[in-house]
Amino acid sequence: MGIMGIGIGVGLLVIGAGYGIGRLAGAAVEAIARQPEAAGNIRGTAIVLAALIEGFTFFALIVAILLGGNAVTIEQKNPAPAAVVDHAK
Repeated sequence: MGIMGIGIGVGLLVIGAGYGIGRLAGAAVEAIARQPEAAGNIRGTAIVLAALIEGFTFFALIVAILLGGNAVTIEQKNPAPAAVVDHAK
């Protein structure tokens, strides 16, 4: 279950980061098209914002991996009880 949690968490994380950076880039291109004289300021701001999104993504990825690793370790120390088989039949 811990490994599945890591997979789902990392998948959602990548989708969210890609969506956020895509929207950021689209808005920056649209803003530069409307005001070409402000292209330098818009480009700089977009790069800083993309770096912040990337930083948060890497931080969340590390947290997901650490929590998933802890979940696997805990599961190995305390395995779920095996199914009870009735041999009396």
